[in-house]
This record gives sequence, C-alpha cells and structure tokens, in this order.
Amino acid sequence: MSYNETSRTGTNNPYPQQKDNRKLIYGILIAALIGTWGYIIYDKSQSRETVAQLQTKIVNVDSARNAIQQEFMTVSAKADSLTENNIQLKGNLADKNSAIQKLKSNIGGILKKKNATDSELAHAKQMIGELNGKVDGLFAEIDKLKGENQQLTSSNQQLSTEKTQLTSDKQNLEQNLSSTKTEKKQLEEKVDVASTLHASSIGIAAIKVSNGGKEKETTTAKRANLMRISFNLDENRITPSGTKDIYVIVTRPDGKVITEGGSFTAREEGDKAFTSKVSVNYEQGKQVPVNFDWRQPEKYLEGDYKIEIYNNGFKIGQGVKTLKKGGLFS
Repeated sequence: MSYNETSRTGTNNPYPQQKDNRKLIYGILIAALIGTWGYIIYDKSQSRETVAQLQTKIVNVDSARNAIQQEFMTVSAKADSLTENNIQLKGNLADKNSAIQKLKSNIGGILKKKNATDSELAHAKQMIGELNGKVDGLFAEIDKLKGENQQLTSSNQQLSTEKTQLTSDKQNLEQNLSSTKTEKKQLEEKVDVASTLHASSIGIAAIKVSNGGKEKETTTAKRANLMRISFNLDENRITPSGTKDIYVIVTRPDGKVITEGGSFTAREEGDKAFTSKVSVNYEQGKQVPVNFDWRQPEKYLEGDYKIEIYNNGFKIGQGVKTLKKGGLFS
C-alpha cells in the first residue's frame, strides 16, 4: 500500500505531468471576442453617427432647397402676374420681361435637378435675388408708366372737355355769326329797299318841233316829234350821294316796249327791256329834278303811252300820256 502511493506522488516518477493551458486560451478567446464586439459596437456607433450626419445634411439640403424653391415660387408668381393682368408690354419693357422669363427658366432648371450641388443651389439663390430685383424694378417702371398714363388720361379728358367746350363755343359763335349775318343781310336789304329813290311830279309831254326848231306841246299823235319826260327824285336821308341809274320804260299803245335792246333786272318781274337809262347825280337828303327827251324813228301811235320809272330794281313811279288822232286842221 505504501509502495503504490509512493509511486503516484513521489518525485521520482519517470513520466512528468503536462501543464494545463486551456484557461489561457479561453482567456485569449474571450478577450478577442470582447474586442471584436467592442469594435463592432464602436463601428456601429460611428456608422450611426455618420448616418445621422448624412441625414442632418440631407435635411439641411432639402430645407435649403425648399426655402429656395419657396422663394422662387413667390418671385415667379409675382412675375407671372404681369401676364395674368394682361399687361401689354412693348419696347424696353418687353425686353426686360424677356430677361426675367429667361432668368426664371435658368433657376427652374437648377431646382428641377434631384442632385443639385450646394454651388448650384447657391447660384440659384443668387439668381432669385437678381430675379426679385428685376421683377420689382419692372413693376416700379410699370407703376410709373401707369401713373403717367393716368396723368395723360386726365389731361386728355381735360383737353376733351375743353375741346367740347370750345366746340360748343364755336357752334354758338357760328350760330351768332350766322344770326348776325342774317340780321345784317336783312338790315342791308331793308337799307337797300329804304335807299330806293322815289319819283314824284311825273310829267309827260308830246312836243312838236318846227323846221326852225321852235317847240310846241301837242296832244295829237301825228304832230308829235318827241316825248319829254320830267320828274323829281324825292329827298332820301338813307340813300348815299352819288350817281344813280334810272331806267325808263315806255310802252306804246299796241303794248310793245320801245327799246334799243338794253335790259335790267327788276326785283319782282325779273329781266325787263328799257327804253332809256338816265344817270343822275344824286345828293343825299335833297330833291333832284330830272328831265330828258326821247324820240322814236316811226310815227307816234294814237292811244296811251305808259311811262314806268325804275331805280334799284323797284318801280318808283309811272305815268300815262294819251295822244289823240287829231282833226283835219289840228
């Protein structure tokens, strides 16, 4: 019994016992596993941070894009209101509007890009500021022109009112002038009629002239050589002084007018043949005596010779001279 125990525990065992390393290995494995999990946890933490940063960046980019988009929509709506209000732009204004539309198109092109860069968005924001300035400037210019147009419209309305007033005044003046002319004409006609002379004391004598030139009044047709007509032109304070034409018409007993072909225009009867035209130097406001002789180449007829005197187209007097047949010794 004592021999066997000595054999197991004694120092003189020919086969020495191996050292146990499993604990070390387990320790290393556990340490490696812990390190791996730590790295994984750290890496995952870093990834989460990176993702969070990316998400934050995306949110910031989207927010900036949205802000730019909203600002663009506001400015764009303001620019579009020009067309919506049917404002007709011409000349320089039309060129400015074209530049605004082109700028809008450029900005819209950038904002439509899904992957627009910060530089592009910054450029879009810069162009939006430029667009806003151009739109405001165009509106200011349009408002200025509208104000000028309103002023011109007001001036035109005032001119139109003044023109209407002037037209009315002109019509009134023309009517007054027409009335004045009518009244003047009527007055002239009255003066003209009133200035017509009047003949009075009309005398008609048949004269026999002897071979010696001695004259003797007669009442017989066969002895008459000439007719002597006399009358007075009565005073007239309207008729101006000067030469007055007096027309005398002698009508024979057979109804024929003795004439050499001359005629004048009577106010009521129209053109009339006259026997003799006498020019009288009349003095205003005074009575002027007139007398003249007329002869006819053929013999005088028996009956009534009618004498009519005209001035200014009016008959101013008349008389009748009757020549008899006469007796054998008359």
